[in-house]
Amino acid sequence: MQKVDLLLHAKWLITCEEQNRILENHSLAVKDGNIVGIMPCKEAEKTWQSDNVQHFNEHALLPGFINSHTHIAMNIFRGLADDLDLMDWLNNYIWPAEGKWVSQELVYDASQLAIAEMIRGGTVRFNDMYFFPEATAKAAVEAGIHAHVGMTIIDVPTAWAKTPDEYFAKSLEFYEQFKNHKHVTPKFAPHSTYTVSRENLIKVNELAQEHGIKINIHLQEVASEAQQTMAKYNLRPLELLADIGMVSPNLIAVHMTDISKNDFAILQKYRPNIVHCPESNMKLASGTCPVTRLLRDNINVALGTDGAASNNDLDMIGEMRTAAFLGKHSAGDPKALPAETVLKMATLHGAKTLGTDKITGSLTAGKLADIIAINLTEIETQPLYHPASQIVYAASRNQVTDVWISGKQVLKDRKLLTLDEKELLNKAQSWRNKIKS
Repeated sequence: MQKVDLLLHAKWLITCEEQNRILENHSLAVKDGNIVGIMPCKEAEKTWQSDNVQHFNEHALLPGFINSHTHIAMNIFRGLADDLDLMDWLNNYIWPAEGKWVSQELVYDASQLAIAEMIRGGTVRFNDMYFFPEATAKAAVEAGIHAHVGMTIIDVPTAWAKTPDEYFAKSLEFYEQFKNHKHVTPKFAPHSTYTVSRENLIKVNELAQEHGIKINIHLQEVASEAQQTMAKYNLRPLELLADIGMVSPNLIAVHMTDISKNDFAILQKYRPNIVHCPESNMKLASGTCPVTRLLRDNINVALGTDGAASNNDLDMIGEMRTAAFLGKHSAGDPKALPAETVLKMATLHGAKTLGTDKITGSLTAGKLADIIAINLTEIETQPLYHPASQIVYAASRNQVTDVWISGKQVLKDRKLLTLDEKELLNKAQSWRNKIKS
């Protein structure tokens, strides 16, 4: 018998591969942080031996979720400013609060709180965009989660940097520190075409190409963005980025609720990745990303929560359900965005977006053991006919019981193993008291 580090027996394995297999009464073996094989339970018992054998007779195992766009430290402002449109929310509430309170200490504490929430909801990898990226990276490393950390570029002064030159200098310093890190992947994160000049967008693109770094940017989140760039450059935001050579598979375009006929042509030609953030877009009434059309055009679309200040959670199961329902409603077709497609948007498509689909995003031998277990015998998910549909349409994040990241268990029976829940709650209350005062 082959010796492995971890052997998981499950009622269902939902692989989230391109041709998604849903396997009943199968087992999964892990060695050195990777999945080494999947087979029926009876065969597995004769093939693999482990000192760590766990049975999930009432659960589905699936790849951990990938939150492809968020600002995790903004959860410290969760509920601070609700029921507003995007520009009012940003200009009159969020940016002033950030100007007063954002610091390395706040970002670290808030990142820990957010990571705890994400792990408890089954997220194993996230793509972030915020200030003090080193604080987010530190929190991620300590918690054992995979973090793609954006190096923010914006033309206005903040607590992290005062000038564009300082943003670029700090970004490159962060890149050099983490470029070969096991858990942290640096990415450029120009905020948007309305907060970053053409000149600085060109510089971002040149540096990204020089170092082989992906680029995240908020793009065409609301119709007013196009009005601003048309007035300034006589180009829509996507057209501006195409004009400077930024649109490519290395671009991660977040939101994309306002897409013109010419925009679709650009997307089909250059095939960037799109991140759909349905709950944030709905709450801010920003618009609706035409996900069904994009997928039909074979453009990769992943799923993100955005920040908890505009969502107001980091719940990928809830995001999947919203994405599915909104996709059906906006397409006028109940067959649009079926459950298995939305599951892949939250897993494999997220991995493709971040350039990590060779190593994660599906339960496949040779990939990292980024695995979650969801209990499907709760009242809310019974009776059960189709496990994938039940997860998307009926389950809650509270049914995520166990999480492994690179084979290391970070959540067991709903208990966090790498973070102190009581300490996190005390820190959250302390920050709330400061900010409210």
